[in-house]
Amino acid sequence: MAEKFLPVGIQNFQKMRQGNFVYVDKTEYIYQLVRPPQAFYFLSRPRRFGKSLMVSTLDYLFQGRKDLFKGLWIKEHTDWEWKKHPVVTIDFNRINHDSPDNLKISILFKLKQVAKSHQIEIDSPFISDFFATLILKLDDKYGQPVIVLIDEYDKPIISHLGKGVEELEIAKQNRDILKQFFGVLKEQDVSGALRLVFITGVSKFSRVSIFSDLNNLLDLSMISQYSALLGYSELELERDFNAYIQKLANDLKISYSQCLQNLQIWYNGYRFTKADEKVYNPFSILNVLENKDFRNYWFETGTPSFLVNLIKEKNYPIADIENLKLDEDTFTTFDLERLRLEALLFQTGYITIENYDGIFYMLNYPNQEVKKSFLKYLYSELAGIEDSTLRDSYKIIADQLQKNDLDGFIKTVNAILSSIPYTQIANQDEAYYHTIFYLMLSASGVLVLTEVLTSKGRTDIAVEFSDKVYVIELKCNQNADKAIAQIKEKNYADKYRASGREIYLVGINFDTSVREITDWKTEKLTS
Repeated sequence: MAEKFLPVGIQNFQKMRQGNFVYVDKTEYIYQLVRPPQAFYFLSRPRRFGKSLMVSTLDYLFQGRKDLFKGLWIKEHTDWEWKKHPVVTIDFNRINHDSPDNLKISILFKLKQVAKSHQIEIDSPFISDFFATLILKLDDKYGQPVIVLIDEYDKPIISHLGKGVEELEIAKQNRDILKQFFGVLKEQDVSGALRLVFITGVSKFSRVSIFSDLNNLLDLSMISQYSALLGYSELELERDFNAYIQKLANDLKISYSQCLQNLQIWYNGYRFTKADEKVYNPFSILNVLENKDFRNYWFETGTPSFLVNLIKEKNYPIADIENLKLDEDTFTTFDLERLRLEALLFQTGYITIENYDGIFYMLNYPNQEVKKSFLKYLYSELAGIEDSTLRDSYKIIADQLQKNDLDGFIKTVNAILSSIPYTQIANQDEAYYHTIFYLMLSASGVLVLTEVLTSKGRTDIAVEFSDKVYVIELKCNQNADKAIAQIKEKNYADKYRASGREIYLVGINFDTSVREITDWKTEKLTS
């Protein structure tokens, strides 16, 4: 049998199956979802995580395309009846949403296309009336209940976030249009004509704001049973991509186990539920296996500008992102009138669940790709410097710390600070300097750990290498001696004493009047 192709960029189930592409079989999960005689589902996952392929798979399943499912779990292990149902699929990636009026026009145009494809005539200028009539007529024409598949429902909302008051107003008006549109599905006669409703998106807005009264809509997003519904589990990765991982290892001249470990560090780590099950980013995995190069594939396909704008607006302490401890309400009370940055970061895939203790969720960056790329992007935005001009500095910082060249390191930091435009750094407070320093270190690729970094100025940063650890305390408009004294007083370095590594205490003072480090001191800790 010919070697299968890697489905880079393939989101159509039929094309994937007929084109001899690798398909990671998710039909056992799908079967559990579609078994009930009627079901309404919602699923939130980050972009490029397989939502569109899932929608396409459901589309062909309910078209009765038994031929496409040969060899897959649902075909070989169930008594699924391959009945053909009428399917209404709407991809909001392809719906115009730059204004509320255009959103309504575009939705209506799509509904008219569906009606025309089924030779159904409907005469109504209103979205809700047209949508309801379409579902009822499809049910009547085919004698089978209707399937409604909605992909990226929230595109008309999140595309306008973090862009100012006017764009936020567009988001709110678009939300109200969507609420009216989805409200059709709850109407008694329409609901009775439905077999399955499956809605996907990146963000999870509260039911009150979008899916009002749709009480039977089951949110799958954080249900443990479906933790690996999208993304690749460890088992799936090694089962379906074994040969490709071996090829990657051969090309990079490393062992298979080392290659697998690198894949884990770079692209694994996404955990969406209480279940301790993590999945790989499918887009990045396919690209690294295709290109044979470890890069930031997922991040490069869409910069998180609206998240960065929200971070700026809220003056959010960036270092706190990798030490978040949240309760479940954080994920269930999300709305435009009370945006929770933590919920948005989680839903968009920039942070994920690291642990769950039965009450609180501990969140962190999922992997190397996301952390390094996101912090570099934040650094460039907050410093007002193009990322390309900072790349040499990243390498220099890492090298100087590795070589214990702290004199050179301080000079490099000051050189970067001096390159920040005056309009960006003038009149900034202590928190800004602490944040820039933290991002500077993180963007260099060294292992940076922070336990406290807030607008009040308390900071405890550790930079770890295999043979040494730097414990760094930052001050503004004070002195380095005070910083060293605080490290000792708070015993910040104690947890590293048994590591067998050299430990250096570093006190740094920023002078905001001249916008640079004017005083610094280091001591090597003795046992």
